[in-house]
Amino acid sequence: QVQLVESGGGSVQPGGSLRLSCAASGFTFSQFDMSWYRQAPGGKEREFVGYISKGGVRTQYTDSVSGRFTISRDDVKNTVNLQMNSLKPEDTAVYYCKTRFGFSSIWGQGTQVTVSS
Repeated sequence: QVQLVESGGGSVQPGGSLRLSCAASGFTFSQFDMSWYRQAPGGKEREFVGYISKGGVRTQYTDSVSGRFTISRDDVKNTVNLQMNSLKPEDTAVYYCKTRFGFSSIWGQGTQVTVSS
């Protein structure tokens, strides 16, 4: 059974840091690109945050998080991580990890991140 499970969310003050993790199972994790998305409150659409290629050779980030967020992966532990620094209130969202099997997307259940003073 293919499964993605996020963890590490919580509440933090502006300027703080959080590290999210996504544990993968049920597939050969090392062979797949992995992505992070987020969905802000108020009915906003889910947006791309960043991705890491298989092997960790390439990463890409949306402009609003570039320089603050870093994606890494551990192909032994089958996890992908999102290190978030210098957090801002506008980073408040539910964060999801995702991978793709052909035309199908597999999503985790999400983890809440709240940035507030």
